[in-house]
Amino acid sequence: MQNQRIRIRLKAFDYRLIDQSTAEIVNTAKRTGAKVLGPIPLPTRKERFTILVSPHVNKDARDQYEIRTHKRLIDIVQPTEKTVDALMRLDLAAGVDVQISLG
Repeated sequence: MQNQRIRIRLKAFDYRLIDQSTAEIVNTAKRTGAKVLGPIPLPTRKERFTILVSPHVNKDARDQYEIRTHKRLIDIVQPTEKTVDALMRLDLAAGVDVQISLG
């Protein structure tokens, strides 16, 4: 387990939830003796939608909406068995998507 690396990618629409989740992961990993790189903020994806307000005429009357997807990256270098067990037991917020890869 000493030569492995755990890479955790987090995605959420609310930046407060994702920052809270990254803080929980970093604190848990540091408490169990692993070395943590990050959290690294990745570019925010902004998806915009334009909708015509008027059903017939007035092309100039439009509303714009956007959805922002915030992303963070955490690398855990030199994880221990305690680190993996603690991360498995960690309960994160419901609006956060977590992807874990071993490298």
